[in-house]
Amino acid sequence: MKTVLKTFAAALLIGVAAMGVAKADPVKIGVAAEPYPPFTSPDASGKWVGWEIDFIDAVCAEEKLDCVITPVAWDGIIPALTTKKIDLIVSSMSITAEREKTIDFSDKYYNTPTAIIGPKDQKFGATPDDLKGKVIGVQVSTVHAVYAKKHFTGAQEIKEYQTQDEANNDLAAGRLDAVQADSIALGEFLKSDQGKACCDLKGMVAPDDEVLGPGVGAGVRKEDTDLKEKINAGIKAIRSNGKYDEISKKYFDFDIYGSATQSN
Repeated sequence: MKTVLKTFAAALLIGVAAMGVAKADPVKIGVAAEPYPPFTSPDASGKWVGWEIDFIDAVCAEEKLDCVITPVAWDGIIPALTTKKIDLIVSSMSITAEREKTIDFSDKYYNTPTAIIGPKDQKFGATPDDLKGKVIGVQVSTVHAVYAKKHFTGAQEIKEYQTQDEANNDLAAGRLDAVQADSIALGEFLKSDQGKACCDLKGMVAPDDEVLGPGVGAGVRKEDTDLKEKINAGIKAIRSNGKYDEISKKYFDFDIYGSATQSN
């Protein structure tokens, strides 16, 4: 009997020890399942790359989190978070009061202005008067769609698209008069052969903190306070140790952390 008890105790100790070193579940990082350069895009091999990928990789490394990139359709990305198909949204999502009714956010990790682009052969700006009577393209479920509907009430139509690429393609094809989106994302389009041929920057929209929010944060379930604290600690660490700037200099010649209004 003593031998049996000793064997059982030893097995129990081994089991407890194994539990103590068991690998934590991976953190599923949700990104919009379409190219959004220079923030997130699949390369030729299907690997996701870009500034936001490098950023969250650095945060996860700092906090010793096992993070896995998980593409999700943009218009379903918040439901994917709340139903636990993903654990964190890192997809240029602006922090807004409306979204905070459903999910929580990390601290801001970047903030860039919102822009209007249009055909090169048309001269106009980014004010409501400039866009009166025009057909404006925006991506569905973004702060840009909300902003355009609120401020550009004189537009002929606010046309919503599932992806930013679709809006840009329709602008290039002459089916839109203007597109509103994040200035960095639109800047990447204007650098492309298609963008250079058709379009140019018309201007930056007027700030609206209520709609556009204070910047971009990582979306997290309201109950996942531990994960939120880890992400905030990771952001603070890479901002302090120079890693954030090191990553950003690979993509930008300005401080993307910024203070102007932004994003998706």
